[in-house]
Amino acid sequence: MTRLSVNINKIATLRNARGGNVPNLVEAAKHIEAFGAQGITVHPRPDERHIRYQDIRDLVNVVQTEFNIEGNPNPKFIDLVLQNKPAQVTLVPDSEDVLTSNAGWNTIQHKVFLQEVIQIFKAEGIRTSIFVDPDLKMIEAAKATGTDRIELYTEDFAVGFLKNKVEAIKPYAACAKLAHQLGLGINAGHDLSLQNIQFFKQHMPFLDEVSIGHALITESLYDGLENVIKSYLKFLN
Repeated sequence: MTRLSVNINKIATLRNARGGNVPNLVEAAKHIEAFGAQGITVHPRPDERHIRYQDIRDLVNVVQTEFNIEGNPNPKFIDLVLQNKPAQVTLVPDSEDVLTSNAGWNTIQHKVFLQEVIQIFKAEGIRTSIFVDPDLKMIEAAKATGTDRIELYTEDFAVGFLKNKVEAIKPYAACAKLAHQLGLGINAGHDLSLQNIQFFKQHMPFLDEVSIGHALITESLYDGLENVIKSYLKFLN
């Protein structure tokens, strides 16, 4: 079974647009879990433009499914994760000025850094995943970092899906097979949607988890959060 983790950043963005606490992020997370999602993902950034650090402190004792914190492992982020001890931490190499994550780690160039950070989290019993592009060399080098899982950056698939979906999925399937051979778990995320998730799932072996936020929340504006979550679960299983 492939698990669905819902990224709730966009709900926080909506709340922050008006100030106050509407929509309530904690209540939203509770509803998302009640509708069947198997995880909640948050991606705080240094400027706290959507998820605030306090949100994580509010959520950690509320989330009953898998809690996944994503982010660039700067000292402040590392401290936040260690203080709250989620089930999983996903390391993403996004700089402070990017609008959204736009590339995976160079696991060859940053091997030593990733090894050091991953050891910190694993010593506390936190499963680690690192964000990577669908490149076999990056997958192979990811093994040497000590990570438990990789998360494949799927924007290229989402763009290619509209042109030639058979070709678009090939590098991802190849990376999944290699990761599995290396003993790595496989997550995926970025621009996956109801339009492409069924095809992605059908052609991705050994897929443990997808993290979906922007598309899922925007689709819910038309069809409702419960209906959309159940549609994803149907396509994933």
